[in-house]
Formats: sequence, C-alpha cells, structure tokens
Amino acid sequence: CTVIFTRLATRDLHKPISILFCNLAVSDLFTSFSGFWISMLFITNPDITIFGSQDMLAPYALYTTSILSTIYNLVSIGIERYLAVAESMRARFRVARNHSIAVVFVSWVLAFFLGCLPLMGWNCLHAERNISVLYSPFCVNYLVLIAMPNVVVAFLVPLFTYLRIILILRKRKLRMQACGQATGTYKSAETQVARTSISIWLLALVSYAPFLAGVIFDATNQRCHTDLYPSVYIFRNCTAMLITITCLGNPLLYTLRLRAPRAPRCLSAQRARACAI
Repeated sequence: CTVIFTRLATRDLHKPISILFCNLAVSDLFTSFSGFWISMLFITNPDITIFGSQDMLAPYALYTTSILSTIYNLVSIGIERYLAVAESMRARFRVARNHSIAVVFVSWVLAFFLGCLPLMGWNCLHAERNISVLYSPFCVNYLVLIAMPNVVVAFLVPLFTYLRIILILRKRKLRMQACGQATGTYKSAETQVARTSISIWLLALVSYAPFLAGVIFDATNQRCHTDLYPSVYIFRNCTAMLITITCLGNPLLYTLRLRAPRAPRCLSAQRARACAI
C-alpha cells in the first residue's frame, strides 16, 4: 500500500515503469489478502483445506490469479528494463504509458482466465480420479498446466534480461575506457544491477521452486491424504508462506532507492569523433 500511494502521489514517478511497479504491488496485495482468507479457513476448519470443499474454490482461485499476475509483472519489468538499457537514448521513450497499461491489462486478463478455470468447472470436487492431494479440490492436470510454464518463465526470462543488462553495461564501460573516460558510473551501475538481479532471481527461486516441487510430487504420487499427513501438508503450508514473503520482498527490491552514482563527463567533440570511428 505504501508503494502504491507513494507512486500515485508523486508526479515525478508517473512513468511507464511506475505503472508496472504499482501493478506489481496490487498483485502482491491481492496475494496477501487471499492468503489471509485461506489461513482463516484453515483456522476455522482445517479439514476443508486438506480434503477440499466448495468454499475453497474462490480463495484458491484468487490466490492463483494473484500469483500469476505477480509472475507476469516480474517478467514485464525485466523486459522493460532491458529495452530501456539496450536501446538508444531516443528509443527509451518508445515504451509509453499506453504500452504499460496494455501490458497490465493483458496480464490481468490472462491471470484471471487461468486462475478462475476451477470456478468455471475444471475442478475435481465430484471426481476421485486426477484429484490433487495437496491442493484439493484442484485437479492435478490443471496444476501442472499452471505451474510448469509459468514458473519456468519466472526463472528464465528475468535471468536472461538482467544478464543482458549487465553485459551491455560492461560493454559500454569498455568503450568508455577505450576513449580515456572515467568508468566509475558504469561500474557502479553494473554492481547495483548485478546485486538487484541476483536478489530478484534468488527470491523467485526460493518462493516458487518449492511450489513447483509440490506439484511434481502431487502428480507423481497417488497416495491418500492420511498417508501424507502431517509432514507433506506442513511443507505445503511452508510453500504458501514463502510465496507470501515474496510479496514483502518485491517492494523492497524494486522500489528501494540507493545513492545515485555521479553522471559521467561528456566527451569533447574531437574525442566523440574518435570514439565514433
């Protein structure tokens, strides 16, 4: 909420990337609310979160929708940052607010469609076969369809985009060194991007890898609920806690502002021509 209010109240932050940051905060907020809803259902009646119930469809659908929206936002932010660094100074402004709004709209439409499929009938409330043991009343094939591609995208796309940003900054630093200019700015920027990207990637790995492991375990083991109780369900609850912790880590990683490095000196006309050659 602090991220949302700050970016909406500050005019200098009304940029395309700020729209993506606000949307990430909104999706994290929905994840926290839906997780709190599921926790209250678990406190009042723990059996419905183990054996499944009609009452669990709505909170699980909202929880899945929020997680998918968060993943799509992380990917969109990584791509936007890559485009801003990879293109020239004039090309940076091609990513307009309309583009960011369109990305936000498409992300939520896709997340709602995939997350609300169990509410549309793709559930195993009245079917014993193919039912998920960990996430009843979801079906195993639905969880595999949701978890596999989205978690892989959450790992690979940010890794590729931030590695490319680091390589571009390093290449520009080498060019500045060849022209005899100071490279402290690029070195500082490369260090900050490396630290931030590693933190983002590790946070996604710690958050979503256990959930993916639980889905794979659920798909490969056809066992009863009583055989898995309580250790496997403790692991399931820990995966939900890790995903919720991600909602707290994302605002810190994406909005925490460090000390800005000093801008490099401009090249003289003679050196600019020499570097161009």
